[in-house]
Amino acid sequence: MLETLRHEDFYSTGMLAQPSLGVYVGWCERKGSFADGMPISNERGDIRLVFSGEEFCENGTKRRLKERGHRFEEEGCPYLVHLYEDVPDFPAQLNGVFHGLVADNTRGVATLFNDRYGMHRLYYYESRHAFYFAAEAKAILALHPELRTADPRSLGELIACGCVLQDRTLFRDIRCLPGGSAWTFRNGSLRERTAYFEPREWENQAPLEPDAYYRELREVFTRKLPPYFDASERVGIALTGGLDTRALLAWRHPPPGSLPCYTFGGAIRDSQDVVLARKVAAICAQTHEVFRPDSGFLSRFPHYAERSVFLSDGCVDVSRAPDLYLSEKARTIAPIKIVGTYGSELLGQAPTFKPREPLSGLFHADVLPHIRQVEATYLEARQDHPVTFAAFRQSPWWHSGVLKLEQTQLTVRSPYLDNELVQTIFRGRSMAHLSDDIRLRLIKDGSPALTRIRSDRGAGGPAGGLRAYASRHLLEFTFKAEYAYDYGMPDWLARVDWALSRFHFERLFLGRHKAFHFRIWYRDVLSAYVRQMLLDPRTLARPYINRRTLETVVQKHLRGDANYTREIHKLLTLELVHRLFLDSPLETGASDRCRH
Repeated sequence: MLETLRHEDFYSTGMLAQPSLGVYVGWCERKGSFADGMPISNERGDIRLVFSGEEFCENGTKRRLKERGHRFEEEGCPYLVHLYEDVPDFPAQLNGVFHGLVADNTRGVATLFNDRYGMHRLYYYESRHAFYFAAEAKAILALHPELRTADPRSLGELIACGCVLQDRTLFRDIRCLPGGSAWTFRNGSLRERTAYFEPREWENQAPLEPDAYYRELREVFTRKLPPYFDASERVGIALTGGLDTRALLAWRHPPPGSLPCYTFGGAIRDSQDVVLARKVAAICAQTHEVFRPDSGFLSRFPHYAERSVFLSDGCVDVSRAPDLYLSEKARTIAPIKIVGTYGSELLGQAPTFKPREPLSGLFHADVLPHIRQVEATYLEARQDHPVTFAAFRQSPWWHSGVLKLEQTQLTVRSPYLDNELVQTIFRGRSMAHLSDDIRLRLIKDGSPALTRIRSDRGAGGPAGGLRAYASRHLLEFTFKAEYAYDYGMPDWLARVDWALSRFHFERLFLGRHKAFHFRIWYRDVLSAYVRQMLLDPRTLARPYINRRTLETVVQKHLRGDANYTREIHKLLTLELVHRLFLDSPLETGASDRCRH
């Protein structure tokens, strides 16, 4: 199991056996990361903790532990085992994205736990003989090849939503540990499934009036930022043209040149992300670099597509392959990456995904009921408090796969998932007061100079005037035009575009907002890969695929007669899931093949 998780040479690994408790656990961590150096023990050696992820403790926590006589190194997580000894509600006191296991010989129990959101995924399988858990499903599949069976409901969710909902996985008998869990084992047997946290604890807070809410939000936001930027390793920030990372910089005020900034850009032109991020970095006196999906990426797209699906256990589709490639580049700048992810989702409650009807005739009739069931599951989740949906549903279901992919290369931190900040966001009276203007107000209060730069969609910037009005509407037009020319291009226009492709009209529209242009990539530079994968007899014989429709999708898209970009994303991902996880026993060789 352990070797299955060792994806890079810069990982450190180890194992811990506690036969008296029936516990056997291994770990893989990036060398130099917060959780490097497992296991950690108390002074007597009778309590041991294996931890993965990061924890951002309250100010004074380490000092209080030392005042009580505990001895530990300041860097990293050694203090956590002493926190377990001293507080009765461990792990409810933890703040971050993590999971771990405490082996407590004084009580004769072991406790398996994770963060409130379930973002740092922990998979488990209960057999008649043992309880198996792992940070990646593939580790369990390597030990139990009989589990290589897709769950039909999960397959329907992957097709409709691009992710698996609730605590299910793609694999029939493998589940995800629910967020906020602290499960207790005695003699190797699961005795108690405790939830140390439920979202209703934050939902039931008294709401605040708009001005009081903003003051509280700003106080928490500014107070909680510093630990996310502090580290013994170099820290960088992934800047975009949006407001989320800008709000972080508005209050961080790093010394000149101390916080390297970078942006993911495209090959055609500098996107709005690049143009605006460069301006933000200049105002903050920081360096700025642009990483692009160049010919080196496109020539190795089959490798990155396969590796992305493999590393994420099928939780991302092949369209996220650039994230892996660019994360490898970002690691050369700094091993810790600050992101603004979850900011707009939490403060603006913007849904990131929703179910989509598949192309008619592409999937067999016996699969359709599972696809149609997704709508009801999704709508039920949407009935939750909007912040509950954003933090505790959407984030672990949709975002955790991308997070896992990036974490294979980097430590990824988002201050927007800080417990106290999320708890405060729940106190807004209505969605009307949790919108872009909250972030603009934060930026203005922290750095008026950054407010003068509009966002990639035209928010902020100079107030009023014909020029500002025209600029905002032009940005909105180019944003929609690029979508229409790429993912949203109708079939009739795709045929016109192909007929005129020698004139490269795509350069008029593409690259202004988006860095990756899969419609054209699939049609042109990646056409051989698409044909090889999707017209392979193994793919055409999948029991849930309509062969004729699949052949039509591939042929029409490659001829330029239609736009089936989303369908090709889905079909390539499903086929890679089969080849990597379902068709043959998972062995170490699969990890090695995806590594090189």
